[in-house]
Amino acid sequence: MNALANFFTRLVNRYMPDPLVIAILLTVLTMLLAVLMQGTSPLNAVRYWGDGFWDLLAFSMQMTVILLAGYILAKTPLVDGALNRLAARVKTPFMAIVVATLVGGIGSWLNWGFGLVIGGIVAQKLALNVKGLHYPLVIAAAYSGFALYGIGLSGSVPLLIATEGHFLQDAIGLIPLSETIFSPILLITSALILLTLPFFNAWLHPKLDKDIVEIDPSSVAKPSAAPLPGDKKVTIAERLNRSRAVGIGIGLLGMLYIALYAVDGGSLNLNTVNFAFLFLGILLFASPANYLAALADGIRIVSGIIVQYPFYAGIMGILVSSGLVVSFANTFVDISSAQTLPIWSFISGAIINLLAPSGGGQWAVQGPVMVQAATEIGASQAATALAVQIGDQWSNMIQPFWILPVLAISGLKLRDVMGYMVLILIYLGIIYGSAMLIWGYLGA
Repeated sequence: MNALANFFTRLVNRYMPDPLVIAILLTVLTMLLAVLMQGTSPLNAVRYWGDGFWDLLAFSMQMTVILLAGYILAKTPLVDGALNRLAARVKTPFMAIVVATLVGGIGSWLNWGFGLVIGGIVAQKLALNVKGLHYPLVIAAAYSGFALYGIGLSGSVPLLIATEGHFLQDAIGLIPLSETIFSPILLITSALILLTLPFFNAWLHPKLDKDIVEIDPSSVAKPSAAPLPGDKKVTIAERLNRSRAVGIGIGLLGMLYIALYAVDGGSLNLNTVNFAFLFLGILLFASPANYLAALADGIRIVSGIIVQYPFYAGIMGILVSSGLVVSFANTFVDISSAQTLPIWSFISGAIINLLAPSGGGQWAVQGPVMVQAATEIGASQAATALAVQIGDQWSNMIQPFWILPVLAISGLKLRDVMGYMVLILIYLGIIYGSAMLIWGYLGA
């Protein structure tokens, strides 16, 4: 297995460019597919790309805020102290890989933004504390837990189809979470991954000292702190900036709103999660000045997403306007039965996600095709919908977009971890593919 990991690592080191270059190459590939498969003229392909470039600004802002809020929450004294104590208890590389995978996986199941960030942070802390730990692998292991986000509490598709007024309600009605993320098949799948993936990742750790790359402590950015006033007279403005009463007061006000929202029957969505994380972070930091200092540190982890998400929105514009995504989905529908539609939905969702990594945006385009197919051939709507979501989260293991925040935290390059991500993709593919086949036959 180590030989295989080294092979993929050498391969990606030689041929894989940076994530922005990958986004550009995917743009060109999508244009070529639209021209060759759909008969779209090259000029129209360019028009579709430009017209779609800014279509996901609101969603991009939601993604940015959830990552920032997750990072800030993970850096609050309470959470950061707990992570330091956890890292200090781990003594061996084997246990470090196991712990990093579990933290990333459980965190992502609870909330994908929090899990994505906290996994990278705890992996870095473990690398600083555990001698002989291969840094690229522990970062890859922490990110691998992100493969659980779509069947967790913040999965975009299960939350959407359980929400009153969703755009496919006339076709499929409301599908409660008890039939999706809390269904026996997905609970068993989640548990199986949490129980086995940590040990699979630990198995990948290099055996030879010459193959181990430890973290360089000097490369770790020191957290910022609010500047002290020094010998100058402390002004009223400075007192307000540092006032714990101000931070705690607005934090409690935000928590009160969330409580009222829940009592009023409000549904869980990206905006409410962002709101809760934002004000919980302020509450735990207490001082607005300290909160803003942590925010300044967090900005660097989302910079890549801010720049790159419009490129993927442009790709989505080509996929939608040219009809390429519908044609592609229909290709899999045509070869499906009621029992096999979920597995083909899983595969098609994974491939489309490589071009346009957006679970919610992808479902908006692919969803109507899969729902209609499930209705016509009598397949399970819940299994078909979640199969698209699971395909999305599965191929995220090698789609470079969502790993950008983790790379920013770690200081590593994509090529440093991608060899391990390929092997993790294969392992998870066996589990998820088997689960989709079983669900298809049970649910049809």
